[in-house]
Amino acid sequence: MFTCCGQNNKTPGDGSEQSSVLAVSSDPSENNEESSSSQSESAAEREDTALKINVQVGDHLFTATLEDNTAADAFFEMMKTAPVLIEMRDYSGFEKVGSLGARLPASDHQTTTHEGDIVLYNGNQIVVFYGSNSWRYTRLGKIDDLSGFKDALGSGDVTVTFSAA
Repeated sequence: MFTCCGQNNKTPGDGSEQSSVLAVSSDPSENNEESSSSQSESAAEREDTALKINVQVGDHLFTATLEDNTAADAFFEMMKTAPVLIEMRDYSGFEKVGSLGARLPASDHQTTTHEGDIVLYNGNQIVVFYGSNSWRYTRLGKIDDLSGFKDALGSGDVTVTFSAA
């Protein structure tokens, strides 16, 4: 029996938790000015350098924008060699899930997903959402234009092809 996102196999203290530290200046005005300036610049830079992929479901072709993280980068590297075909099963009426056949570097965070989100579950499962869920995932990307996306996925199992754009 196949299960996906209804069980969390991670336990506290298993080393899977990650934390980050933010360095902050002691001068509050310096933090606000630099923070807003660097956030604007980095958002603009990310938009210019965002990796785009093709997501094909049957005869329907969609584009997606990848996240800026190591898992998305590793997923993209796989696509540069050859398109990645994944047999995806319908799960709980809101997502399609399938085995990638390889592990990607995960950095799971509690996330509420929405239609069009592409995430990594359990380090080796790709999940594409046509509904919403809240769980611990590593975000990989998002479908750019959702027109016809839910209909293309349908209600049963599908083969989804991910390729470099």
